[in-house]
Amino acid sequence: MVNKYILGIETTAHTFGIGIVKDGKVLANVKDSYTTEKGGIIPSEAAKHHEKVAGELYKKALETAGINENEIDAIALSNAPGLAPCLLAGLRFTKQLAGKLHLPVVPVNHCIAHLEIGRLTGAKDPVLLYASGANTQIIAYASGKYRVFGETLDLGIGNFIDTFARYAGLGFPGGPKIMELARGGKYIDIGYSIKGMDVAFSGILTKLRQMLESGTYKLEDLSYSLQETAFAMLVEAAERALAHTGKRELLLGGGVACNKRLQEMCRIMCEERGAKMFCPENQFLVDNAGMIGYLGEIMFDKNIFEKNIEKLDINPRERTDDVKVLWKSE
Repeated sequence: MVNKYILGIETTAHTFGIGIVKDGKVLANVKDSYTTEKGGIIPSEAAKHHEKVAGELYKKALETAGINENEIDAIALSNAPGLAPCLLAGLRFTKQLAGKLHLPVVPVNHCIAHLEIGRLTGAKDPVLLYASGANTQIIAYASGKYRVFGETLDLGIGNFIDTFARYAGLGFPGGPKIMELARGGKYIDIGYSIKGMDVAFSGILTKLRQMLESGTYKLEDLSYSLQETAFAMLVEAAERALAHTGKRELLLGGGVACNKRLQEMCRIMCEERGAKMFCPENQFLVDNAGMIGYLGEIMFDKNIFEKNIEKLDINPRERTDDVKVLWKSE
């Protein structure tokens, strides 16, 4: 791999991040996230947050990596998928910086970056359980693309958890608070919805909201039941994908994968079927620019980039399996 400094920019949702990568090593990975005391993410407000913090995070990343901006060789931008206002905020910052420094830009698919950063764990050819706010997919590489073998039919697992947390007045993000509450809960039947390797959460969310509003159930019990049910669905889908593809590795990705209970359930499943489980450290599970720079360096080394920054655009709805994986050999 060519020894070059690649600047990564993450801007798909509530997090704005700047990462700096050289020779497969993440030298800086700084971020700032939009949060609320109540309610969920407001895309336009998150975009304003990104514009506000971009400059300072850029300076901080350079200081952390110990380089100056003239040493940067290319910019990797998460231009897809994501919330359009947030993506546009990142695109504007990228174009301004790339124009100033006369740098090429590598457009990076955020979801695939979650998978590629898994190389740092030692995973070679895994099935990825991608569990984040807006995305829930079971992904594996086959025939030149990362194929989606299963996915949510409605809500992403993170949005499902955050929406319930919002109903309960816990603020955003709600996942960490639900995880803590679940430690003191017991199981209640709230339904179970899986079809093959696809999952659905909207019906369970409705059930949970009704139970919460009834006032007859403890929030701790509802939180515990939410986790046990939703995570069991994800583990079942992942296990079926392992069986279908014949692969022997499971890689976790996405912010929800920080949940210790989900990690434990995946580990147990893998041990029972003789597979290996890999999980990056938390800084690479949540939305982050280190993974954008990491994949950006791989792509840049294969001459996959855009020199004309005016051609750059966002693609809010780009799917994982829309991307031709030209940097990976069969």
